[in-house]
Amino acid sequence: MEYSKLISVTGLPGLFELIASKADGAIVRSLEDKTTRFVSSRIHNFSHLESIEVYTEEDNVNLVDVFYAMQNSNEALPGEKDANAVRGYFTKVYPKMDFERVYASDMKKMVKWFDILKKNDIEIKLSEETADENDETPHQETQTAEPELKEPETKSEIKTKESKKAKASKTKTEEAGSVEETSTISEPKAAKKKSAKKSFE
Repeated sequence: MEYSKLISVTGLPGLFELIASKADGAIVRSLEDKTTRFVSSRIHNFSHLESIEVYTEEDNVNLVDVFYAMQNSNEALPGEKDANAVRGYFTKVYPKMDFERVYASDMKKMVKWFDILKKNDIEIKLSEETADENDETPHQETQTAEPELKEPETKSEIKTKESKKAKASKTKTEEAGSVEETSTISEPKAAKKKSAKKSFE
């Protein structure tokens, strides 16, 4: 079973494998009790696990990034019904998650879904197409020009430069008259966070 075929269905607990799509719904198989059923799109909404993103303190990340962190952690998986334990778990396993925008119900779902994936021995891996969309622009190496070495200036050259600078400064002051120049420093605009492609339902 491939991770790319897994979906969540609003109103139904757990995860499902998408067997076939219909004009008015889909045929799905539950990963928990292995039953196959038709689910109407008029009543339920479907979300591919691959398309779900999670809010963090920086940019949104794909759900697989959180699953990878859970997979590589030595922390014991908490009970999905204990909200405080679940939150405490993610503060250790994925501390950069935005806990103000990721609801307790969402974190509970992530714990439950991860447990289901482990029990079904499913490899957590994005399809190549989705992975390409999430890849950043490849880093391009740039060549840095070596600094040009110059011979030290003589005293006469330095004196001539200072004289030219003084004349230029005097001319600029005369042109400006009594008007005093001021500089305005604008505050940087706060970076907008991307909205999630899919929200937990």
